[in-house]
Amino acid sequence: MKYLILLILSTTAQASGVTVEDFIGRSVTLEKPANRIVALAPHIVENLYSAGAGDKLVGVVSYSNYPPEAQGIQQVGSYAAFSLETIVALQPDLILMWGSGNGMQALEKLEALGLPVFVSEPRQLSDISRSIRLLGKMAGTDAASEREALRIERETTLLKAVYGNNKKLSVLYQIWNDPLQTLNGEHLISQVIELCGGENIFRDTRSLAPKISIESVLLRNPQVIIASGMSAARPEWLDDWLKYPSLDAVKNKALISVNPDHIQRPTARVLLGARELCEKLNTVRYESPAI
Repeated sequence: MKYLILLILSTTAQASGVTVEDFIGRSVTLEKPANRIVALAPHIVENLYSAGAGDKLVGVVSYSNYPPEAQGIQQVGSYAAFSLETIVALQPDLILMWGSGNGMQALEKLEALGLPVFVSEPRQLSDISRSIRLLGKMAGTDAASEREALRIERETTLLKAVYGNNKKLSVLYQIWNDPLQTLNGEHLISQVIELCGGENIFRDTRSLAPKISIESVLLRNPQVIIASGMSAARPEWLDDWLKYPSLDAVKNKALISVNPDHIQRPTARVLLGARELCEKLNTVRYESPAI
């Protein structure tokens, strides 16, 4: 019955205007659901497909590689350097931009095109389902987006119930080695770590993605170090920590990696990364003799 009601609402929306609030509090109004959409970040492309509206995409940016069919859509540049002329030529009725990735200075330029612009800036796990619902509303695919959003919320709740109350493990999440860089507690990945019963040792830093020193890591002495590189392959630089045998993560043989596409993109696939991370933390938790 719920999905029948949503389908009716979706059909009705196609005959009337659509208004949503984006991630920075702006009101975005469409005269009718969008049919020609340009998405300026890979995670937005992926979430649009999750919302059942991938067929409405006419323009994407480089690295929009999931799902595979997104690779056949015309590119307008990269998320950091896109072509306004190419965007205009595609005649979109909606532009979806990434606040921190595209840069907020890009908003004014995009608005000058006279087209509706929606700003995406997901920071919380809950923002993934929220984003998918909003995209579905703007594209007129409410029923499909609601189904996917509910699935994500159910699976997140289940993971928290299974792993969230396990013995806490102190964790360093390393996004790069040179410079050495991590994430603070405001980042979605930090929430995934908490979901799995871990605790981000740099959660208290002010910067979202702070550069840190080896000395600060040794001082905080994480029980686990998690790394993500540029691909699904385990980054070789993760083994640099073996130079520090007194580090708990080295003693625990807990230098692990997670596919960056499954944990660094705020999309439905973060559940794949969360499940992988939870299982690996549990292996450390119950098989390391030092814990």
